[in-house]
Amino acid sequence: MSTMAAAQLHRARRLLCALQDQIRDTLLAAREREAKNFARIAAVTAADTIYHVDRLSEHAIMAWFEEHWPRAWPVELVMEGLADGATATFPRGTPVGKTIWKCILDPIDGTRNFMCDKRAAWSLAGLAPQRGAKNQLGDIVVAAMTELPTSNQWRSNQLSAVQGGGVVAEAVDVLRGGRTRIRVRPSQAKNFEHGFASIARFFPEGKALLGAVEEAVWRELGVLGKNGGQLVFDDQYICTGGQLGELIVGHDRMLGDLRPLAYAKLGYSSATLCCHPYDICTALIAREAGCIVEAPDGKTLRAPLNTRAPIAWMGYANTTLARAVRPVLRRVMAELL
Repeated sequence: MSTMAAAQLHRARRLLCALQDQIRDTLLAAREREAKNFARIAAVTAADTIYHVDRLSEHAIMAWFEEHWPRAWPVELVMEGLADGATATFPRGTPVGKTIWKCILDPIDGTRNFMCDKRAAWSLAGLAPQRGAKNQLGDIVVAAMTELPTSNQWRSNQLSAVQGGGVVAEAVDVLRGGRTRIRVRPSQAKNFEHGFASIARFFPEGKALLGAVEEAVWRELGVLGKNGGQLVFDDQYICTGGQLGELIVGHDRMLGDLRPLAYAKLGYSSATLCCHPYDICTALIAREAGCIVEAPDGKTLRAPLNTRAPIAWMGYANTTLARAVRPVLRRVMAELL
């Protein structure tokens, strides 16, 4: 698989983009018909709560793979929503051991944003050569992420990448059709002043501890209270894909998610609402754009390609910012987490 021609990898990239076009268009059409049903709970799994809107996306995915995925590239799907222990392969019935690709998906990252028509969600997908249980996030060589817009948006950004090939960025007009290439560039700022940067604290659990961690980081960096304060702005985008997207297009300078560490410290052993591998399967795109996405201690981000592993991560718009924060964050985590 490592010798697969670039043309084939880009074909795989286009396939993931086409899949996400189908997911987006299916959901936008459904919103016109039955938005009131989106929030109905369909199931509760070990990974997350599954809503009716999630089921709509899953059905679109299965139908698309059945019709469009190349039979010469047998693939295993890994995504939330499948029954515990269940597998899905295409062509249908292919033993997992006979597949050559593993595709990890989050059909709707930011479901609550989308079903409440509050903020765009994202559809995420990463493709890795099949290595069975040995597969890690670092194996992903093709990735795509597509914005699932709110009802008052005309545009959906779609970002995709092949490892080593840079980012393909397009804006899709969801009202009139058509797509246009766009330029994306992470922030080149050398500090955090007058910019957006934050650590995720989406829920009541762990909010005080995570806030204390972030405040301590700003204090050590000399930003807290400087020149009267209020120099760093916070934006809690409840969607890992959306957070990566904000880094990629240059809106945010740093974003991170330390919830698994905070939950462990506080004894919330059953807390499931944290980042999982399918949520951050498009980190490849951020890296291809020039961002740094890594473990909180600065090491390579590693996690199995499954639906359950909790993941803590940090993302920086550029290497200068990463170098400034890493040693400070290590010291703060050692003290508080």
